[in-house]
Amino acid sequence: MRQQISCVTLGITDLARSKRFYIDGFGWKPVFENADIVFYQMNGFMLGTWLTRELEADAKQSALSRPGAFALAHNVAAQADVQPLLDRLGQFGGTILRHGDAPPHGGFRGYVADPDRHIWEIAHNPSWPISPEGYVTWGT
Repeated sequence: MRQQISCVTLGITDLARSKRFYIDGFGWKPVFENADIVFYQMNGFMLGTWLTRELEADAKQSALSRPGAFALAHNVAAQADVQPLLDRLGQFGGTILRHGDAPPHGGFRGYVADPDRHIWEIAHNPSWPISPEGYVTWGT
């Protein structure tokens, strides 16, 4: 079986508020959107932001837990890029959870929550090069 993720879909409560964070904050461009969902083409997979009520209906579930015990990560090319991106995301609806600093295992990182409390790690890891297409490679 191939190791891959095709799409990560985040349940959100307000599409306009979410778009402000992802489009204006990160600067990402949607590849598809309607009144309930927005898809962003990532480097090899899709990120979806879908109204929680629609995600619950599609999965035939109710009261999906929030925000969940996971963090998504966005790696940047240089340590100096971490805090400015955290600050920018904070300006567009995010909540800074941890300002950029150096963890004991190396690199540099900080955390921000999107408007629906999905946690994003903004990180620079000098051991994880980023290709021009945005792919991160383990420890080369």
